[in-house]
Amino acid sequence: MALAAALHVSHAASLAPPAAAAPSPAAAQVVRVQPSASQVPANLLRLSIEFSTRIEGPVLPRIALLRPDGKPLAQPFLEQELWSPSGRILTVLMHPGRVKTGLNARDALGPILVDGDEVTLTLDGRPIQHWRVGPVDTNGPVASAWRLSPVRAASRQPLVVILDGPIDGRGTDYLAVADWRGRRVNGHALLKDGESTWTFTPHTPWRVGEYRLVARGTLEDSAGNRLNGRFETPADAPATAAADAALAFTVAPEPSSTGTHRHAVRLP
Repeated sequence: MALAAALHVSHAASLAPPAAAAPSPAAAQVVRVQPSASQVPANLLRLSIEFSTRIEGPVLPRIALLRPDGKPLAQPFLEQELWSPSGRILTVLMHPGRVKTGLNARDALGPILVDGDEVTLTLDGRPIQHWRVGPVDTNGPVASAWRLSPVRAASRQPLVVILDGPIDGRGTDYLAVADWRGRRVNGHALLKDGESTWTFTPHTPWRVGEYRLVARGTLEDSAGNRLNGRFETPADAPATAAADAALAFTVAPEPSSTGTHRHAVRLP
């Protein structure tokens, strides 16, 4: 089966919450906010809020970014709500015109976040996440810098991938494991450690053989930088197609079971 098929996942989102009756944000519990790390880059582009149940009605008017003195940042968000198909996860975009340099909105209003700031995300006036603001991040994820843990044959030991930096919290399924025939290995993946570690637990025990960890070329970090690329590029720069990348590793027979990171390659 083609590798593209092994990586096929659905990332559909709607521009408005589902119409079915559901609790208001005030009644629903916030399960998680991403980025979940304590620090975000000054050019943060997106964040997501996961609720315990489906949500009814607009949420954007209910959220704010506050400075330490309690004053809200002016117009930080793009006026658009991106909902997951489940209706429980809201992705909010920082205003791109104020994130990217050289645009009118940034020149008129200034950047949203500045290195050294501290901000608190609130929902209906209640704090749900606090961040320190770090330097601007201009480089996307680099697969060749990732580190893969060994896994034991005949076990369901999780494959642990230490990334070179946090990726977008909604990017879990942009990585996958393929076997030597290019078929996707079924299992459960999750991000942890502030979205800087990806783990994968196969549904069935690992078999001895060659595998590849495959990253889609459209994988991004929270600043919108793509795999081996950048969110912000010169206007006259030639367009480049997103390219998948792969890391090969081996599950060896017992007792010398090892999973070694061999090399990173670009895929056609």
